[in-house]
Formats: sequence, C-alpha cells, structure tokens
Amino acid sequence: MNGNRAIAKILKAEGVEWLAAFPMNALLDEAAKEGIRPIICRQERAGVNIADGFSRTTNGNRIGVFVMQYGAGAENAYGGVAQAHADSIPVLVLPGGQYRNRAQTHPNFQSTPNYGGVTKWVGEINLVERIPEFMHMAFTQLRHGRPGPVVVEVPTDLGNEEYPADDVDYTPVKAYRSAASDDDVRNLVEDLLAASCPVLIAGHGVMWAEATDELVEFAELAKIPVMTSLCGKSGFPESHPLALGAAGNTGPQMISHFVAKTDLVLGIGTGFSKTNFAAPLPPGVRLGLVTNCGEEIGKDHRISCGALGDAKIVLRQMIEEVKRQTGAEGRPDTGVAAEVASVKSAFLEEWAPRLHSDEIPINPYRMITELAKAVDVDNTIITHDSGYPRNQMVPFWECNVPRSYIGWGKSTQLGYGLGLAIGAKLAAPEKTVVNVMGDAAFGMAGLDIETAVRASIPIMTVVLYNGVMTEYSSYLPYIAEHHEANKLGGEYAKLAEAQGAYAERVESPDELGAAFQRGMAANADGRPSLIEVMVKEEAVAPKLA
Repeated sequence: MNGNRAIAKILKAEGVEWLAAFPMNALLDEAAKEGIRPIICRQERAGVNIADGFSRTTNGNRIGVFVMQYGAGAENAYGGVAQAHADSIPVLVLPGGQYRNRAQTHPNFQSTPNYGGVTKWVGEINLVERIPEFMHMAFTQLRHGRPGPVVVEVPTDLGNEEYPADDVDYTPVKAYRSAASDDDVRNLVEDLLAASCPVLIAGHGVMWAEATDELVEFAELAKIPVMTSLCGKSGFPESHPLALGAAGNTGPQMISHFVAKTDLVLGIGTGFSKTNFAAPLPPGVRLGLVTNCGEEIGKDHRISCGALGDAKIVLRQMIEEVKRQTGAEGRPDTGVAAEVASVKSAFLEEWAPRLHSDEIPINPYRMITELAKAVDVDNTIITHDSGYPRNQMVPFWECNVPRSYIGWGKSTQLGYGLGLAIGAKLAAPEKTVVNVMGDAAFGMAGLDIETAVRASIPIMTVVLYNGVMTEYSSYLPYIAEHHEANKLGGEYAKLAEAQGAYAERVESPDELGAAFQRGMAANADGRPSLIEVMVKEEAVAPKLA
C-alpha cells in the first residue's frame, strides 16, 4: 500500500463517496480502487466549485473534496479556493506537490506557501507515516469553528512511497459543539427585550448549526423580525410573518424599513463583515452577536452584547431565557408582524409590473415569476451567478426550506453558480437543482455543462441572454459607447446541445413555463438541460437604503 492508497482509505473512513478532480494525480486511481467515484471537470476552478456546492448542501456533514495535479493544476484551482474562503465553505483540497527534491525551487509552484491567504489551514505532508496525522488535522479544521477550505499538499513522490503498515490506523473526526455563558445569554436577552425595535440578522452559521427551528421559535417568542445575509438566505422561512427577506446590495423594502428604525441588531451565525454584499448596518445602532468564532467579535464593528457558542445551542439557551424573563408566552405582541405584512404588500405591488411583464425581449423579473411557478420551490435547490442574476433574484425568490437557496457574494467570480449546482445535485439527487446565470458567466464556465452530461448529473441551467455585460457599462461608459466592448454574442442553447444537454431558446414570456417543464422532464430522464431566455437589459434592482 502506498501513501495515496492510505489517503484514499482515510477519505473512505470519513464518508467521502466521490471526488471532483482534474487529472493527473495518482491519488484518483487509488481512491477509485476504494470505491470513491471520480468526477472529472473541464477546469480546476469548476471542480472546487462542485466540492463547494456539495458541502453547502450537506451542511458540512459530508465534505466536498477536490484533487488536482501539482504545478498548473494547483495554480488553476486558486480562484475556486479563494471563493470558498470568502464564503467560509469547508472543502478539502488535495493538490499533488512537487517532488521533494524539486520543492521550493523557482519556478515550481508549491501550494503550502501560496494557499495560506485563502484557506483556513494548509499543510504539506512531509513523511508518509504522518499521513493519518495530517488528514486528522485537516478534518478537525473542517468540522470545527468558522468553516473554510483546507489544503493538504501531497508531494508526488511521497504519494507513491510505501506506507509502513498493512492498514491505516485512523478514527474519523467527531465534531464538538459548545454552549455560551449563561451570564452572556442573560445580558443579551435583556438588551433585546429592552430595545424598542430590535432586528435579527441570520447568517450562514444558522444553517451550519441546523438551527432554523430554534431561530423561528425564538423570533416568535421575542416578537422580533428576521432578515438573512446572502449566505444565510433560506435559513429563516421567507413566508413567515416575521421574515424581512435577504440582503445583499439589493433586497426587499422590508429590510430598509426596519433597519432604518432599529435600535439594536443581533447577528446570529454571521460576522457582520464589511463587504459590498453585506447587510446594511446603520451608524450608531447597538450591535449584538452570537457566533462560534471568537475572532469575529469586534472584527469590523464594535459589539455591545454577545454570546460565544454554537448557534443551535445558544438559541435554545436564549429561548429558555426569554421565557424566564417574560413568561412562557414570551414578549407581548408589538404589532411587528402586521407592519412587516404592510410593507411587503406595498413592495410587491410596486414591482408587480416587472414581475408580470409581457415585454419582449423578456423582462428577467418575469422569468423569476415563471420559474417559481414551474418548479416545486420547497423541493428545489436554486442558485444564481454574480451580477444582475443575483441582484434580481435575491429580493423576489421566496424560499422556506433550509439550503433550498445557495446564496453567495462576498467574492463574486463569474461562473461560480454552475459548479455549485452540480455539487448540490450530487448531495441531494432527489431535488430539482437550478442554476441561473448571465451570458457573461456562461463564457467563464459553460463547458462544464459537458461535465454534468458525462457524469449524468441532471441539473437545469437558465441563461439570461441580453447580449451585454450590463453592470460594466457604468464603470467604462466611454468604452461601452464607442467600442461596444461590453457587447456579447453567442447561441448558448446550441452550445449546450452540442455538449449533450437538452436545450432550447425562449423568446416570449408566455413560452417560459412550458420550456422550464421540458427542461425538468429532461432532468427526470437523467439529462442536464439549459434554457436560454432572451431578456431585455434590465438594470433596475431594489436597492437597500
């Protein structure tokens, strides 16, 4: 048994059933011998994205893994790892490494020093007998604290070296969770109940902790409205009377309304990071934070109250503390649910002309309406690409089931959504999985439609084709006007069909529903599908105040 076979046995023990990969790496062959399925992608970044989508959908209970060759393969995967790092997603990346007698010699790329800034932890196995030790450290990092990608570099000669035992002595990593200080919980709840208009912001940590039920119970007991971050979208049911929706740099009017009047914002499972796509925090408002990552406290904002622990456990503590302070029925009705309903009704009425538009080219908001009608939303996992697909979908796609929406945005690499959808389908084959992307994003990642075809991963991709790189015109107005450098061309349905997918182009809004049904019918037959929707250039989105 060589070192690669020892790693494969450890992956099998940790529950890994498949690897996203780009050859050449001998670890793939040894993993296949252990019954771990290889899924070969068309480019390394997409492979990391596939692993990312899998980890998100399994809630980190099963970890997505990506394997690539040393040198160019490790270099090309960097963007995917950086995106996973920005969104705090646990993926295990196993690059081959230079032969040890050529390591740390220019121009040979080495993952260990170069991946340090975009990973939670990175290590290079230096002795074949230390393989179990390094793999245990890797999975310990993947299962505890703030999630993030982990890189373990395997020098090529070490992977081929004989392992000094007939079997591998390895015990899979158990995840541990902690409660918060009772004093901290008491003080936090006192502050919330004393506030005149508190608001909760639920982040991705709510889903990692599987704490949606506790969050709903707490919000109802304390009568506090809830908004989510992009990554936290679907962590709180958006049809709930206390739901404000999700915030990126766009979002529903309910968020702007309540954030403008709040006197205390409590983040749960979020870090209050300052990014272009973070929830708006008005100056001077007191902030509280529930997190399992101590380094998040005071990172970008001063915190006035907080609790350190697992979101599910801490929310249960908070529920009991509210009952202790107010009685079993919780806080008296404040009328907040009626206020949410009133603002939401006005918001949807304002946007109804776009959501139900009969325009040709098709208004992208009408596409969102028709897609939501065509699928069973609660049994669908949907994601978007960056730019206007994200900005337009976030406020209007209403989701009620945890992990039914893959929201992202702290980094915004074009083409990311396709890999996420492939990974999500691998994690939840019983779900309808949809990726909505623009034509610019297709140019970055569209050939991995063929990966889904070859690997029989039946997802549906919706391409919004407006023939222009919409957002970039405002940054480069002279070039856009005089050189048309932001114009795009192509026939994406034909490109997808050439890759083996079912595909069609839709030009009229009344054809959308039937086209989506045909795409899902192809999925039911095991075939990926692509629906190319000819849309107008719609540069209007509901901005948050």
